[in-house]
Amino acid sequence: MSKSKENVVDLGKYIDQRVRVKFQGGREVDGILKGFDKLDNVVLDDCVEYIRDPNDLYRVTDRTRTLGLVVCRGTQVSFLAPADGMEEIANPFTDEAVAEEEENIRVES
Repeated sequence: MSKSKENVVDLGKYIDQRVRVKFQGGREVDGILKGFDKLDNVVLDDCVEYIRDPNDLYRVTDRTRTLGLVVCRGTQVSFLAPADGMEEIANPFTDEAVAEEEENIRVES
């Protein structure tokens, strides 16, 4: 009884579009999706890596590194999304956000 694996997301609709990919370990790249397979390996063209701050690995700097054509192993991809319409939001788990939420709860009570 063998069923073929069905992908959760149809990557085919992003072919020839710019996508942002995050990998296990924290690296991030941006490139044009040229292909993929059933194991979610992806091929990106005109790929650019965003360099992380060595003092704060959760922060991406303005520095980039041009990579060109890249084959990304699917087991290492943790996030893939269209590059347009993507924006960074504030971390809701920082001390300031938690303190503000606690204050809002006290005011409502």
